[in-house]
Amino acid sequence: MDFTIRAVRPEEYEELGDLTGFTYLNDGLLLHGEDDFYLAVLRDTARRARESEVLVAVDADGGIIGGVTFAEGGTTWADIAVPGEAEFRMLVVAPKARGRGVGEALVRACVDRARALPGCARLVLSTADLMVSAHRIYERLGFVRTPERDWEPIPDHSLRTYALEL
Repeated sequence: MDFTIRAVRPEEYEELGDLTGFTYLNDGLLLHGEDDFYLAVLRDTARRARESEVLVAVDADGGIIGGVTFAEGGTTWADIAVPGEAEFRMLVVAPKARGRGVGEALVRACVDRARALPGCARLVLSTADLMVSAHRIYERLGFVRTPERDWEPIPDHSLRTYALEL
């Protein structure tokens, strides 16, 4: 691996926020483009880091090439995870770093983190239908579809869910 996974640092908040917002915009994941209310949430890495765990993938030069938010069930950043579960969200990989295993390494880091949590039975996530390459990573790592938990954060924007029993 020519990159490292670690906790985000305060001086990197803006860079990761920009990458996260750019990725969601570029990949067509925001229904209202630049006017989408969620864009500000995606860019606010400082808040995410205060209220959850934020991991980054950094290349040999220290540049951020990916990131993910990890939350314990029942906390502010857990959309679907309940107590006894963990969840990851906002998984992004810079376009220039795709195909190098960055996304899978970030997911594996979340799996390791969930396994280390006392009483954590599963790791869950929500994903858009069009994120096919991400679905392949999840399935390769043993996540299974949980259609009974699929949901819509806003009308007409359905998300599919996956879970990994720990």
